[in-house]
Amino acid sequence: MTAPTQTFRNDKSFAAVSSAGRNGATPDPDAANRKNLLLLIQLRWLAVAGQVLTILVTQYWFDIPLPLGEMAGVVLFLVGLNTFSLLALRGQRPISNAQLFVALIFDMAALTTQLYLSGGASNPFVSLYLLQITLGAALLTPWSTWSLVATASACFVFLTFQFQPIAIPHHGGSDLLALHIRGMFICFVLAAGLIVIFMTRINRNLRERDAYLADLRQHSAEEDHIVRMGLLASGAAHELGTPLSTISVILSDWRQMRSVARNRELAGDVAEMQAQIERCKSIVSGILMSSGQARGEGTIRTGIRHFLDDLVQEWCVSRQPLNLEYKNEFEPDEQIVSDTALKQVIFNVFDNALEASQEWVGVAAERQGEKLVISVRDRGLGFDEGILAALGQPYMSSKGRPGGGLGLFLVVNVVRKLGGDFSARNMEQGACVTLSLPLAALTDGDDHEA
Repeated sequence: MTAPTQTFRNDKSFAAVSSAGRNGATPDPDAANRKNLLLLIQLRWLAVAGQVLTILVTQYWFDIPLPLGEMAGVVLFLVGLNTFSLLALRGQRPISNAQLFVALIFDMAALTTQLYLSGGASNPFVSLYLLQITLGAALLTPWSTWSLVATASACFVFLTFQFQPIAIPHHGGSDLLALHIRGMFICFVLAAGLIVIFMTRINRNLRERDAYLADLRQHSAEEDHIVRMGLLASGAAHELGTPLSTISVILSDWRQMRSVARNRELAGDVAEMQAQIERCKSIVSGILMSSGQARGEGTIRTGIRHFLDDLVQEWCVSRQPLNLEYKNEFEPDEQIVSDTALKQVIFNVFDNALEASQEWVGVAAERQGEKLVISVRDRGLGFDEGILAALGQPYMSSKGRPGGGLGLFLVVNVVRKLGGDFSARNMEQGACVTLSLPLAALTDGDDHEA
């Protein structure tokens, strides 16, 4: 039975539009136009196959002679147009609405030529103009769509006066009507099939867009939450400075009192309290410095192995775990920028593991390709299914205290900003949390802010 796992991954394709959305700008339309052009290319291949099939059926089944050479030339033109469109799609130049409009105009010109060669407006396939107008209404801007309507209408009028008649072997009125109905039926099936394919793709794109926008809204709300937390932390650090200094002065006065100095146990307690006060002041100073200091200022470059060794040693000194199993198997070593935010992220994961399992914590670091992978295990009770499903959301915690769950919430968001992955799963005994960080984000000091 597979253990439940919750994974958060960074999606690079959303990065540009996410930034635009946060700044109040509209997403780049080139991505949407590229999808639309790809859809036109796929539909054009279907149209080529449908034209070839229709020409063959008309020529050899209905025994109606057609100008096969000229019609084959139109089909080859569509194949060449599709090849050119594929090259444009793979290029770096942006795809505009005008290019989509011109592509549909070419498709309409090809259809008009085929109808001109096969009876003009009397051809039952003349209703395929409506399919092209439907595509234009869904993919183009309003002015382009109305231009397409005007062009199709002009082509229809042209075909009522200018066309090459076809020699139909049957001259009876009933035979002609039956043949026309057959052609209308084939046109109906072809148009209905293409519309279903087209609308299915459009609906899928709409669902993807809705899911993407919902993800953007969630990310925006999370970032707003982080900003508010940062402001509150900075304000709290400023407010705590005065009472901590007052307590420190009082403790210093106590140490000078004879009654305290004579009592070794009491003197030791006062000294311990002073040490803890100094630690609190150091933490507050670190918060104030971090809130006003951009990444890269005052940071140092170091190797990943050395960074992890110092980090684990610092955590052990401050937390003093009973039993820590630490394996650093990151090879070959890589130079990175020592980041306070990254260190705090890893500390949060260590702290959660220590709270779940006081007697044992396991930490392993390794290199997997171009990623640093850190696994933290414990022998506690593991994650509840509800907590695991909502892991990474604020205030989702089983600790039952106000503000619980913010640690992993910040971990998930910082890891996502770095372009990494965060996953958590329950094991037979305890749980395992894995951080996967791309080395490119760690080695470039200007790549992100803390």
